[in-house]
Amino acid sequence: MQIIKYPEKEMWANFLTRPTARLKDIEKKVKPILKKVKKKGDRALLSYALEFDKAILTDLLVSEQEIEEAKTLISRGLKQAISKAYKNIEKFHLAQREVFKPIITTQGVTCWRKSVPIQKIGFYIPGGTAPLFSTVLMLGIPAKIAGCEQIIISTPPNREGKVHPAILYAASLIGATKIIKAGGAQGIGALAYGTSFTPRVYKIFGPGNQFVTAAKQLVNKQGIAIDMPAGPSEVAILADETANPAFVAADLLSQAEHGVDSQTILVTTSEDLIQRVAIELFAQLEKLPRKEIARVSITNSRCFLVNNHEEAMDLLNEYAPEHLIIATQNLYELAEKVINAGSVFLGHYTPEAAGDYASGTNHTLPTNGFAKAYSGVSLDSFMKKVTFQEITEEGIKNIGKTIETMAEAEMLTAHKEAVSIRLRSLKKQVKK
Repeated sequence: MQIIKYPEKEMWANFLTRPTARLKDIEKKVKPILKKVKKKGDRALLSYALEFDKAILTDLLVSEQEIEEAKTLISRGLKQAISKAYKNIEKFHLAQREVFKPIITTQGVTCWRKSVPIQKIGFYIPGGTAPLFSTVLMLGIPAKIAGCEQIIISTPPNREGKVHPAILYAASLIGATKIIKAGGAQGIGALAYGTSFTPRVYKIFGPGNQFVTAAKQLVNKQGIAIDMPAGPSEVAILADETANPAFVAADLLSQAEHGVDSQTILVTTSEDLIQRVAIELFAQLEKLPRKEIARVSITNSRCFLVNNHEEAMDLLNEYAPEHLIIATQNLYELAEKVINAGSVFLGHYTPEAAGDYASGTNHTLPTNGFAKAYSGVSLDSFMKKVTFQEITEEGIKNIGKTIETMAEAEMLTAHKEAVSIRLRSLKKQVKK
């Protein structure tokens, strides 16, 4: 981990860069994959399953038999954990439902709005080095609450052509319509363009590596909605002298083990804490099964020693982390100063891992600085907001002149006439 002491503000942008490959280079590799999937459909997916996943598939769709078998392969303890997480996630997202009341903006003019679920949605679920069945819950539960008609899941198979049983079990709980065995950019292509096995979806959700993210952004340009540009995972931690170095190190490693392109950031006013965290970091690292992945990630990570908490918050808001942990004495005061972050974790006993699995908040969050403009997934992500209005005879009389004046000023005569013709009609009725 690179230690940066008291960096000047004009240098922050350089120090806060993410360890990502050039987008153009990635897109050069992704575009041909998407093009082939669009043109050849299932044949392309079968070919890429062999090339990238080393899997010989006879059927791209997960069968009911495979789902039922998966249920028997999940331990009772894991089922209980998933059940508890399900309830917490459901409770948090149920609270996001809104009831809109009609509003009379002018006498005789009534406006209102209602939420309508997106009919066909697609989930990309990573299943390679880490099978993210928790993402199935994070996406599927709010989609189920929203009332989405079709939920199509794309996830990579293993070398035996199987999907991880925990992913299938979670998919059965949220009522997935179809599960297709396709990972990477080709999985995104399957959801975006559709094949003979699966329909084209209207919006794609889910995290992934830089190739998945690039594929999502490319199909977005072609008219397929996406949740957000969610790429490699990242965490930033603001800690002071009251923080437990072992806790901080564990939180840094929990993100570092995601992938070699993950990034962790530590910001503190305590130089002593930096040294103590470094000792814990390398001691804990050696015990991890995924230590080689975490080791590479840690080399992309940085520790900032700053003058005060005000400077720390300015730096963190500039970084706009996916996850932000505030492990300080004055955490509530600092929490109020958060502007750019995907999700915030307050206090010494609130690990980011809680949000990943079971506390209730959603873990599908904007990365790579996109927290400056994007929110994480919520119930609203699966809804469209449709507005309605009704104008009575009294209403068109009250608002008509306003519309006519504005339309005339914009030189849109037909707009003005659409109102004027109604007003003239009402005048004729009065004369009769």
